[in-house]
Amino acid sequence: MPKTFNPNDSVIRIPSLLSLLKPLFRILKKMPPLEAQGNRPLQMTFEDQLKALILFHLEEHDSGRHLIDVLEKDVFAKKEIAPGKGIKKSAFFEALNTRGLEQLLFVFNELYAQASKVLPKEHGDLGDLVSIDGSLIDAVLSMHWADYRKGANKAKAHMGFDLNHCIPRKIYLTDGKGNERPFASRIIEPGQTGVMDRGYQSHKNFDALEKEGKYFVCRIQGKTNKTVVRSNEIVNGDIIFYDAVCLLGTPGINQTEKEHRVVGYRIDGKEYWIATNRHDLTAEQIAKVYKLRWNIEIFFGWWKKHLRVYHLIARSEYGLMVQILAGLITYLLLAIYCHDYHNEKVSIQRVRDLRIKIKNESIMSSGDNSLNLYQNALDDYFNRLQPYAKT
Repeated sequence: MPKTFNPNDSVIRIPSLLSLLKPLFRILKKMPPLEAQGNRPLQMTFEDQLKALILFHLEEHDSGRHLIDVLEKDVFAKKEIAPGKGIKKSAFFEALNTRGLEQLLFVFNELYAQASKVLPKEHGDLGDLVSIDGSLIDAVLSMHWADYRKGANKAKAHMGFDLNHCIPRKIYLTDGKGNERPFASRIIEPGQTGVMDRGYQSHKNFDALEKEGKYFVCRIQGKTNKTVVRSNEIVNGDIIFYDAVCLLGTPGINQTEKEHRVVGYRIDGKEYWIATNRHDLTAEQIAKVYKLRWNIEIFFGWWKKHLRVYHLIARSEYGLMVQILAGLITYLLLAIYCHDYHNEKVSIQRVRDLRIKIKNESIMSSGDNSLNLYQNALDDYFNRLQPYAKT
């Protein structure tokens, strides 16, 4: 199978695009191949599919049809992104909805591992922190699998977000009614700390995470029954007003089997109650860990707005997962690029700069010599002015 991202391959002639895609070179060499199921060769290789989806997210296209139009007519996209013989709309959408998911999952996992080694680790003193949250995706009525409520279909992305490196780590997809709580155990690995909002409060799941050797920091309802086993000393009474080891819930109904710590703190007159099995941190550190959970909300907002991940170009559950994974891969590539070349986190300014740079380099490398013709016209104009300047 051709490896079009090979740095020695002359297919990609745009330096900035090569810089962005560079982390994929090693990954694609060991990736499970995408093969045609019949005798007819693929019209679109996996590499073609991945490049097209990265372009879709990077340049904020409005729809799949818009993307196909660009792949057919834009000089840069036709030369650097589209398959050599072009791609028909039917072939593109067939590939999107039926092929490449296994390969995209492989690329995403490998790229995350690569990014986590390259990007600086923040909050290391607080442990390996993974924020968990769900995000609803508006679906059209024809997407019957995305059940939500009468007159509205929605899908739900369940994400694990690495708070130490500020990058996405794991992703699952369900219909809009999909229960969020079971995904905590699937996303968190032993030794990691899951940071969650009140929607994940489950005394049964708290006990299960404890048994699995996993940690959690989860906001709970203030009215939750708390049977105090022992109280911890409160050092900073300005913020912290409660710190105790408790059994959570009502005895005989939903009370935890294991003892868990509860920290209560107050900021700007608002009270927060946090359940956790982290006994190694101070109460102030527990409050800080929960505050970091907001980073996943920031990511969701930025990701949806600037990479257009939720502008659906697929209707099947399979195709939507393909699109979401491609959006996550695009973000990871941008995170590595911004760190390697600017020593910064991802920002819309850097993304815009990259878009402009790619476009300018594509003009320079284009065969129509339009830039040279323009420059020659300017030179001729100024040469004509020289006699007048001397007089």
